Amino acid sequence: MKMTKLIPIFMVIVGVFGGMTLMNSAVAQADPQVIVKAATENMQAALRENKADLDADRNKVYPLIEQHVLPIFDFRKMSQLALGKNWRKASEAQKAQFVEEFRLLLVRTYSTAMLEYAKDEIRFLPFKGDLTKKKAVVLTEVVTAGGVVPMSLSLFQNKTAEWKVYNIKIDGISLVTNYRTSFNTEVRQHGLDKLIADLASRNAKAKG
Repeated sequence: MKMTKLIPIFMVIVGVFGGMTLMNSAVAQADPQVIVKAATENMQAALRENKADLDADRNKVYPLIEQHVLPIFDFRKMSQLALGKNWRKASEAQKAQFVEEFRLLLVRTYSTAMLEYAKDEIRFLPFKGDLTKKKAVVLTEVVTAGGVVPMSLSLFQNKTAEWKVYNIKIDGISLVTNYRTSFNTEVRQHGLDKLIADLASRNAKAKG
């Protein structure tokens, strides 16, 4: 399955993790499996509560994503992994610009797809891992009309003991690796500034 077809499913998980901000700090330091399950229920409740507004104006999903997702995902780490070796060569200004545009690419451009897939069932597989290593992988299955899609979410525990998402694999395809391949090609051919400009243009069009 191509990544372009999997992005909407990714946004379901974005919405799921967005619900984490509704939990208290004690739960936020629980193991990732507990966090994901609690977040699923919270986000589904939020979508139900805002259904009328979202039906009237689908763009109202944007502030929901902006409010809930930003504290949960480590977009700087994701950006660093997505740029690969080009991250080390970038200036601090370029890094800041890229993080912002990459964040918007992941959140704003595809956020409305979450509404279409939000009712899909998410199954959680038994958690296996050593949390003392401060990294974890949560295994899930998304049950869609077209079948079951396996998904894994990679998280790390930061210095303040918060679990942050830094990569997602959908049907065996890594979101970060997929973008790194295309980004490396564009940087090699046109340079990092051109990549950032292209992302900014795409985000502007998506924002409307």
